[in-house]
Amino acid sequence: MRLLQLQDDGDFSLVEHMGGGVPPYAILSHTWGSDNDEVTCRDLIKGKGNDKTGYRKLTFCGKQAAKDGLEFFWVDTCCIDKSSSTELTEAINSMFRWYQNAVKCYVYLSDVSTKERSRSSDLLWELAFKSSRWFTRGWTLQELLAPSHVEFFSVEGILLGDKSSLKSQIHEITRIPIDALQGRSPLMYSIMERFKWAERRRTKIQEDKVYSLLGLFDIHMPLIYGEGFQNAFRRLCREANTHSSHLSNGE
Repeated sequence: MRLLQLQDDGDFSLVEHMGGGVPPYAILSHTWGSDNDEVTCRDLIKGKGNDKTGYRKLTFCGKQAAKDGLEFFWVDTCCIDKSSSTELTEAINSMFRWYQNAVKCYVYLSDVSTKERSRSSDLLWELAFKSSRWFTRGWTLQELLAPSHVEFFSVEGILLGDKSSLKSQIHEITRIPIDALQGRSPLMYSIMERFKWAERRRTKIQEDKVYSLLGLFDIHMPLIYGEGFQNAFRRLCREANTHSSHLSNGE
């Protein structure tokens, strides 16, 4: 697992941890901009990328992690070398566990601001929060459910609340049961109900709408980009039904 380590000068570097020697870390959940805006693994290796829009998210995550006493943090845009199909497959199959094992998950909402208030003194961010793009993306479903501690931040880096204090709003937006938001395992819900949680979510690549659900079904399977949504979905259903049968039989 490749992590970012915050330096004394405020910069950060990539550090690889093998096996079980992974230190405590924070993890970022966000929505991607255009590919050219995001800082990649290659950018950091070459000492580049600090002029990209996405660098702001890395800086936010590193500083917030430091405030919480965490030296290491993980961001998907640059901690995975996506030019390696082997590494990408391993990362996607491990993603749910990586979020689950994080000490804290920071949700950076680039379309939610805390700068203005409405006439009724209600924070305008509450309206923006409910319509945030973050709730429509495929990958953020597991990023909401896997970690124990999920905190939501505005684009200014202001804490809005956490998964517990905002559970009613999140339930209203997503229709995910509150006990699932409070830590009940996704495996305790029917296959159809888990699919319903994802049906309105979208991904840039059609197969990713399926691959982003692997952790919710505790499934590992090879990625075949180009197979199309339907073929990927059939493979997931087959694996999910097999896994469910094994659980029912106590295996």
